[in-house]
Amino acid sequence: MRRANALFSLVRFPATDSASHNNRSSTLPAEYRPESARLNAATLALIVFVVFTLGYRFYSKFLATRIFALSEDEPVPSHELEDGVDYVPTKLHVLWGHHFASIAGAAPIVGPAIAVIWGWLPALIWVCVGTVFMGAAHDFAALVISARHRGRSIGDIAGDVMSHRVRTLFLIIISLLVWVVLAVFAFIIATLFVSTPSSIFPINVQIIVALTLGWLVYKRGMPMFIPSLVCYAGLLIAIFYGEAFAQNFPAIASLSVTTWVVLLLIYSFIASVMPVWLLLQPRDYINSHQLVTGLVVLSAGLAVSRPLIVAPAINPSPEGAPSLIPFLFVTIACGAISGFHGLVSSGTTSKQLNKMTDARPIGYGGMLAEGFLGLMAVLAATAGFESSAQWYEHYGSWGAANGLAAKLDAFVRGGASFVAALGIPFETARTFMAVMVIAFAATSLDTGARIQRLVLTELGDAYNIAPLRNRFSAGALGVSAALLLAVTQGNGQGGLALWPLFGTTNQLVAGVTLLIVSIWLKKQGRPYIYTLVPMIAVSAVTAWAMVGNLFDYYADFETLWLLSISGTLILALDIWVLLEGFKILRDAQEGDA
Repeated sequence: MRRANALFSLVRFPATDSASHNNRSSTLPAEYRPESARLNAATLALIVFVVFTLGYRFYSKFLATRIFALSEDEPVPSHELEDGVDYVPTKLHVLWGHHFASIAGAAPIVGPAIAVIWGWLPALIWVCVGTVFMGAAHDFAALVISARHRGRSIGDIAGDVMSHRVRTLFLIIISLLVWVVLAVFAFIIATLFVSTPSSIFPINVQIIVALTLGWLVYKRGMPMFIPSLVCYAGLLIAIFYGEAFAQNFPAIASLSVTTWVVLLLIYSFIASVMPVWLLLQPRDYINSHQLVTGLVVLSAGLAVSRPLIVAPAINPSPEGAPSLIPFLFVTIACGAISGFHGLVSSGTTSKQLNKMTDARPIGYGGMLAEGFLGLMAVLAATAGFESSAQWYEHYGSWGAANGLAAKLDAFVRGGASFVAALGIPFETARTFMAVMVIAFAATSLDTGARIQRLVLTELGDAYNIAPLRNRFSAGALGVSAALLLAVTQGNGQGGLALWPLFGTTNQLVAGVTLLIVSIWLKKQGRPYIYTLVPMIAVSAVTAWAMVGNLFDYYADFETLWLLSISGTLILALDIWVLLEGFKILRDAQEGDA
């Protein structure tokens, strides 16, 4: 983006700093020296952890008992419609792993790693408050309402709750969101493969061991936990051989970003048509081990090193960046609230829910875990640098040091510095962090491609379009469209150019999901203010951000023509759906009166 906030001038850091944090702070301009350079990152992490714990203990219990009235005896789709492909009854800890890995992806890492360009304080507040009162409630609600509608997607449910016209409109919006998701996450993985070639070998090892785990569990009847730990140990061992693989196979290690994008999207198609138990479930379960391990070692390294935050608390007008408000709220999407999560909850997770009461730890608890990952990303990208001058090299402008690559590197290197405090070699820690990001981005690719296939199939069923009713042709169409977006747009910035459209579309879908839940609660005679208020807030700020995006896209229409057209279509469809939803709520209110 080329827009800059003119209310404040940009303060540049000196080129070098002295050895200690205190001396470094004293060389900085006054605007950057006070609290932000001296705050301890470990203390902030502890505060947010306590807030998340209280949120789960009290607010999620309130939602489960008073708003949704969950019962352990309720019938669930996985038992009623079991088919061995999509509808599969799954134990709580296994499904939690799948759901957590699917929603986490790389977005709660990438979003905060970009958003700290405006300073650590706005990002931290949005991650904390947004997760507890908006994101976790959104995910939980989408999972419950889907499970009570035979595991149907939230877009399909819109036809029952609102109208068949809204159902079609919302399914199109969802399809457009997943379209952007596939392109963005393919870019993220490709960028990390190029910047950290040592990650290529362990990621491919993970796919092999996940297929093996799926076969052992579902064909040989083995329990998943112990074999999954063995498979995860194999992944960790592979990390130590990643660098040797990159050196011995330079042709693979030197593939371009574009080549990797093509290969990754082909892979995502193959994964999307496989039975869910063969690759998606076992790999997500392994990923859950990795993410828990990552959060533990990051937290432990943070506690040991107790690094000081060297970034400014607020940096309102970095060069070339959009304004802090409203773009903070769409840049950090999955780390606070995310429409994609509702698609996971209602697209795959609800079809595997073993009992209804599992929805609370999976839906609400899973999002809290993702929020903590978002917190770690904020801290790694602000306290993982040795100096403010180093931080400024990555965040001096929106496109500094090659845009997306620099923001990803900020998290990978910053997180690696935390892990290295535990005595692990820095380069090994760096590979571990890159593998963690890639593994979750790949899970988003798998899940996104599967969701896209299911959404296109629902549209095919509704309008009797034969090719869309076939899972192979529907999957191929979804992936091909993502490839078109990935290779034609970007203006040299790749994923960073696509990220604002992903964030705004993602949050618009979250707003519509909360609207559908609010209407459903209203019709059930239950309190709906707890979903209506977040819906109004996220819809308003996101529509504002989308309008800002469109000004930028149309200013460079010759290059960003596809983003311009798709963004306009998404905003128009969203406004249409919201207006119809508000009319239904108004009519229901008048009927009660």
